Order: sequence, then structure tokens, then C-alpha cells
Amino acid sequence: MLRSLLGEPPRQNEGLLADTMIIMGNSIQLLHKQMELYLDPSHDYRKLEVWTHGLISSLDELEQCLFAATFFRKKVVTDFVDDMDAAEKDNYARYVFFYKDGFIRLFSILDKLGTVLNELYNLNTSKEKPHYSYFTVLRQFHYLKVHIDLGNTLFTIKENYKEALNVLRRRRNTEIHYMNSELQDDLWQRHQALYGKIELEDLDGHLRDLEQGYRMVCETLLASYDYIIQEWKKNNKK
Repeated sequence: MLRSLLGEPPRQNEGLLADTMIIMGNSIQLLHKQMELYLDPSHDYRKLEVWTHGLISSLDELEQCLFAATFFRKKVVTDFVDDMDAAEKDNYARYVFFYKDGFIRLFSILDKLGTVLNELYNLNTSKEKPHYSYFTVLRQFHYLKVHIDLGNTLFTIKENYKEALNVLRRRRNTEIHYMNSELQDDLWQRHQALYGKIELEDLDGHLRDLEQGYRMVCETLLASYDYIIQEWKKNNKK
């Protein structure tokens, strides 16, 4: 959708994104087979299908945010806000919008996946923490000593992207709970430069962090749904 609005050709899914989308689509096909076999009287399969469709849509939106933020970042060429003309300020504002939307969506996807895993594997995370996050769910695998292989895989993925995730999580928390993250940067720049011009934050560095977070989400979804499918196949052979 965003590519069309920006005059760009449609996205062709490839690589990690394609692999992730395919395996999540495969899980929906298996869910349909499960519903045909067992009629799903408790609607558990239907609920998981709806949640999986939601995760696919959310991943698509995250990728679009990353693309749009990158698109508008290329249109910001000056190093100081005060040197921007009106058009460049508009492009900078669009970059900020999609960058912020991206890191907010990133953690939203992880938390939605946490809900799926918590429900699917009866992790009872809400007893540990009523308003839990994906990272709380991840710890439950270790505490309960269940689905160790999945828990270890997801933990390794998280650790591989630890640095970028920590940066993005701080900015997300600042954005949601305190003040706009870019205003925090501006305040720091004002403090540093006193009455001088405000230098832009590291836009390319921020985009690298967001891309790393996006890849972490893809790898996490891919590993989770690969495990889900393998478990279904294994249980249906019994």
C-alpha cells in the first residue's frame, strides 16, 4: 500500500520475509485441516487462525514502515534542522513518523506472538505478570521447563539482536510513557549547543536498529511457526 502511495512498484516477497510469510501461511492451511477433522467446538483453532492472520498483517505493516522511513530518510540531506527548507522539514517529519510507527509496531508484534505462544502452550504467564510482554512469555519456557528447544531458539534470536532491541525498546518506552523520542534528542542537542543550531540525530543508525529489529521479528515468527507446525505433525502421528 505505502509503495503505491509513494510511486514505487509493489513489494516482491523474498528472502527472510518470504520464508516467514510462507510458513505462517502453511500454519493456517494446517489449522483448516485441524478444523475439518475435529470441528473445533471450542473455537481454539479459529482463534489461532485469526491471531495468525493478524500477525501476518502486522508483519506486512512493519516492513512497510521500514521501507517508508528509509524512503523519506533519503530525502533529508542537511545536517541541521535550522538549515532545512519547508519541503525537507516535511520529509524529515515523515521519516520520524514511520520510524516511530515502526518500532512501536515491532514490539506490538512480539507481544501478540507472546499471546499466541502463551495460549498454545499453556504457559500461564498472566499468573507471573498480569500485563505481560513477549519477553515475559519467553522467560516462562525456562521457568516451567517446557518446550525447551523452542525457548532456547527464541532466546538465542533475542540475544543475537540484543543491542538493537535495547535501543528500540528505550525509544519505544520514551515515546509512549514520557515524551517524544525526537524531542528528547532535540533537548540534548540544545543543551550541547546552547544557542547553536540543532544537529540531527543519527538517522542512518536509527534505521539500522529498526532493520535489525525487523529481522529479529521475522526470525522469531519463523522459528515459532516452524515449531508449531512440527509439533502438530508430530502429535497427529500419535
